[in-house]
Amino acid sequence: MAKNLKAKNGVPKCVVLGVTGSIAAYKSAELASLLVKQGHDVFVVMTRDAVEFITPLTLQTLSKNPVTTSFFDERENWRPGHIELADNASLLLIAPATANVIAELAHGLAGHPLAAIALATRAPILMAPAMNGKMWEHAATQENVETLKSRGVEFIGPEEGMLACGYEGVGRLWKVDDIAFRAEFLLARRDNLIA
Repeated sequence: MAKNLKAKNGVPKCVVLGVTGSIAAYKSAELASLLVKQGHDVFVVMTRDAVEFITPLTLQTLSKNPVTTSFFDERENWRPGHIELADNASLLLIAPATANVIAELAHGLAGHPLAAIALATRAPILMAPAMNGKMWEHAATQENVETLKSRGVEFIGPEEGMLACGYEGVGRLWKVDDIAFRAEFLLARRDNLIA
């Protein structure tokens, strides 16, 4: 599974990019590409619904690493791949993050590799939500976001604009360049804390 989870200087540079079932999933291709250009080893983990919007092959090609879509992808060796990724991650970045995945993580559910990695990792977690504005503003979603924030999860976005559902409002995925910049900031901050 892990071809090169550490940078040459020994500092972990593994970014686990979680992609969930949002129409904004296509933007994860650009995000993966940017993270690789920044010098990070990017390992993409997709939910079952995410593969309906973008193919694992696209993200595998751009990340230059295998893509995990299910626990059954992890048959390469004896060690569970999701635990290996959780242990070696310098950052878990979930972009786009749906209301469903936010709820799963807030309630500690681990029914797919992405949620299991989120439970097992000690790396910083950055989430970039993307969903219908009514879903984002719903009290349950806001409570789940607050729960995750209280546990140290950071959020970027969503932003306001025209949504894929035809509504105008808050719910669009934050700009990909800004997500990558924030990820880089969190990685640098983590490196400074470790040093």
